[in-house]
Amino acid sequence: MKPAPQTRVTSIQQRLADARRDLNRVKPAELSEILDAGAILIDIRPDSFHREEGVHPQALIIERNVLEWRLDPNSEARIGDIEADTPIIIMCNEGYASSLAAADLQKMGFTAVTDLVGGYRAWRAAQE
Repeated sequence: MKPAPQTRVTSIQQRLADARRDLNRVKPAELSEILDAGAILIDIRPDSFHREEGVHPQALIIERNVLEWRLDPNSEARIGDIEADTPIIIMCNEGYASSLAAADLQKMGFTAVTDLVGGYRAWRAAQE
């Protein structure tokens, strides 16, 4: 019997570093200007976070678990007219899940996607 292949587990810190390598991450202070220039902000936080902490007034709400299906041009679940070259900023609560999500969208062919450093909480703190 042939031995089972060794499974290599990558740490989340390595996954984050890999994801962020190709992202030109947006700082909270830059967000308004980038949105005014036509970028789309997508909030991937769960609904409970919206109720507890609020929402960005320009955010399109698409929970993380359905993000790829909502943006895939070939998906029956697709929403809107977001194209592969549409500037997209992904926002989560603290800027971790958004990095992973943005990297996944890059793998799908979205060329102008990135995420918000520090997520919703950093944006909110910058407003105070």
